[in-house]
Amino acid sequence: MTYRFFTPVPVKAATGLTAEVYRQLRDDFLGPVPTFQALSAVPELLAATWALMREALLAGDASRVDRELVATAVSRANRCRFCVDAHVMLLHALGEHELAEVAARGGTPPEPRQAALVAWAEASRSPEAADWASPYRPEVTATALAFHFVNRIVSALLDPDLLPAGLQRSRVVRSAGGRLYARTAREPKEPGRGLSLLDAGTAPPPAWAGGHPVGVAYAALRDTAMRGGDLLGDVARRTVEAAVRWEDGRFPARPAEWAADLIRDLPGVDRVGTRIALLAAFAPAAIRPGDVALWRLSHPDDADLVRLVAYGAITATDHVAQALSPAHL
Repeated sequence: MTYRFFTPVPVKAATGLTAEVYRQLRDDFLGPVPTFQALSAVPELLAATWALMREALLAGDASRVDRELVATAVSRANRCRFCVDAHVMLLHALGEHELAEVAARGGTPPEPRQAALVAWAEASRSPEAADWASPYRPEVTATALAFHFVNRIVSALLDPDLLPAGLQRSRVVRSAGGRLYARTAREPKEPGRGLSLLDAGTAPPPAWAGGHPVGVAYAALRDTAMRGGDLLGDVARRTVEAAVRWEDGRFPARPAEWAADLIRDLPGVDRVGTRIALLAAFAPAAIRPGDVALWRLSHPDDADLVRLVAYGAITATDHVAQALSPAHL
């Protein structure tokens, strides 16, 4: 596993809030996987991301198979190969071997209810164009939102291959990995534990969550990740947020040229940061070492890079979430 722009502090050296998150990851998930280690430079962001992932994907009584299907479908819509591979393996872990292979191919599940669920999850990439809303339970809806955020973080900060030479795309390897994690994947998780990691003073939960713990977790993540916008000037932030609204999830055909056009008239001090935030929102794998090197001339800390990427990612994610506001329901 390769981190694209920095190597996080080793797991054994973690302290404080980061160590607490890692303990929950060992107990409830697959351990401190690279997805979360990449966020460890900003412990409060790490905690909020894990809290949403745990309460949405793992906890409660909603079908875990349905939620893994949503995770896989959203990841495919966002072109996050890393997350598609990981959650196909987890479908194997749940004993859904044929369904896992359909998901791996990007096919349509034969069961109509699951096919509709996959189509709904994929449509969330462009919510305005799809007139997207949610007829599903809060944890299913929150799984879609969690992966809109996580996909962008992963695509920006991690190499797409879980294993050397993409071995995780072999059916044999996927199935073997599923068997390895079967017990952990199938153990029921009580709701609420992830919320213990969050500050009490977060924003109010969104209406679509209906009092479910995922609402508290999503509000905490949105509040924390949006603070990364403070690294940019006001005009730069408005540029990112306006682009997210008007493009509505459209993939730029040439991301580098597209971003360059949008930042041309910005103050010089904000151009590279805005470019990274825009790419994080739309095409995070297109962030290049040269972008990061220029950013580090004025912001050398890993934490500021993570905050900036998270700002772009949550801006795109919240565009999807806004389709769930009362005016759209």
